[in-house]
Amino acid sequence: MQYRATTMGMNGMVTTPHYLASQAALKVLQQGGNAIEAAIAAASTIGVVYPHMNGIGGDNFWLIYNAHTQEMKALNASGRAGEQATIDFYKSRGYDQIPARGALAANTVPGAVKGWEDAYTYSQEHMNGTQRWAQLLDDAIQYARDGFPVTPSQQHWTEVNLEPDEHFRALQRFEEFSTIYLQDGKPPEVGSVFKQEDLAYTLQRIAEDGAVYFYDELAKQVVEDLAAHGGVLTERDFREHTSSWVTPLTVNYRGYDAYNLPPNTQGIASLSILNILNHIDIASIPEGSAQYYHVLVEAIKRAFADRDRYVTDPEFVDIPTDELLSAQRGKELAATIEMTPKELQPLDPKGDTVWFGIVDKDGNAVSFIQSIYHEFGSGFIPKGTGVLLQNRGSFFSLDEAHINALQPKKRTFHTLNPAMLLKDGQPCLVYGTMGGEGQPQTQAALVTRIIDYGMNVQEAIEAPRWLYGRTWGADSNTVKLESRIAQSVCDKLQQFGHDIEMMPPLTDVMGHAGAIWIDQQTAVKYGGTDPRSDGAAVGY
Repeated sequence: MQYRATTMGMNGMVTTPHYLASQAALKVLQQGGNAIEAAIAAASTIGVVYPHMNGIGGDNFWLIYNAHTQEMKALNASGRAGEQATIDFYKSRGYDQIPARGALAANTVPGAVKGWEDAYTYSQEHMNGTQRWAQLLDDAIQYARDGFPVTPSQQHWTEVNLEPDEHFRALQRFEEFSTIYLQDGKPPEVGSVFKQEDLAYTLQRIAEDGAVYFYDELAKQVVEDLAAHGGVLTERDFREHTSSWVTPLTVNYRGYDAYNLPPNTQGIASLSILNILNHIDIASIPEGSAQYYHVLVEAIKRAFADRDRYVTDPEFVDIPTDELLSAQRGKELAATIEMTPKELQPLDPKGDTVWFGIVDKDGNAVSFIQSIYHEFGSGFIPKGTGVLLQNRGSFFSLDEAHINALQPKKRTFHTLNPAMLLKDGQPCLVYGTMGGEGQPQTQAALVTRIIDYGMNVQEAIEAPRWLYGRTWGADSNTVKLESRIAQSVCDKLQQFGHDIEMMPPLTDVMGHAGAIWIDQQTAVKYGGTDPRSDGAAVGY
């Protein structure tokens, strides 16, 4: 049974995890804009209407296919640690790990706005962009100023983050958080109108002046309030921030070319899983069977072991990406998968995000992901800005020997990784998901179900999913299964040796996935969105 119909379109296609962001992007496409311009409209809008998952105080990553040049471009718009962010700084204040919330968690420069602008510049120079920069932020500004209806997701995650626990939620202790995100001290009710007037002003100035406003004039305001609360970022950290155009990674999967972002992202793990599965006859294993889940979980374990050993900022460490993604490495790891799984150490906690995909009438494609890390990020909003700062830098280690040890100007390990499949040099599948640790796992589910089993994109997204290891804050090595999976399959997986944990039937613990399939013969575009989210796939 499909919960939603597959969306089809001849010209453009958009899928995002919030319907207002999908509509904003579609409007740009219908006005003649390209995929990058539509992505900026979606990214700015979803940063307003899905504030618990992302925003302009976070980072983003872009995978861009330029149909004119037939090139795949990758943009790393993640921020670096501040010049004063050192291990000694935190240890001298009695910390053995970086706080998860508050000003001390916000130790990396937000890269999102610069990412929008750098992608926009590329669009203007190389993809015949036609839309004005300010026009692309119109919907975001309107929703911030005039408000939008609160979704069940926002209401739920606001409520969760008011509960005091070992992960330092209780975000109501931050004055600006309470002022903006609560109504009479309580989570906003579903359907109530939610306004963010300070954020509207900030977005309006970005629309008028570009990213320089965020990294110069506004940065002074941000740094001043951070400093008053013990923070480490400086005005120079903001002024010197840059995005990076990087070479995307790729592996072959059954005649398709799979692309993803290089480190400091975990894109290498997503590709490693496919590289392992490429040496296993997946199609001979019934989809949804215990053996299907077992083989994928075991491939994931092996890919994650390599990831956790090597992935950090490649400017600080030499990472053997070619070796890790070689066909020989995939073959070696595939050969170690047995019917009795081997236990690995519990995985590290990751956070929450939004992914979306866009394809335009000319065949340009964007796979995009944006995040503030944990729900509501650091919880810290510099007064008068409306900017909820990310806590991505809290994932740095204060152990000098750790691969991801904190250093000034270093980018931390990132879970974010947008993906795309090409066939004969042309995009055929634009896909991705939020969900931290689950991102590579859900990507593997989508690819195997679409490529190996012939599912349409909506079927593949809706099919029961699993999550191996930790969600952020949940210290476990279990295989979490949605309860729609048959009990006989669960029993068999336990016989294989997996520690099974049952979850609700369509839980957003499994992430909010999306995908666009492009039929290369007819040019029809098929969009799918996740019933676990508030999203929509829209086309024309």
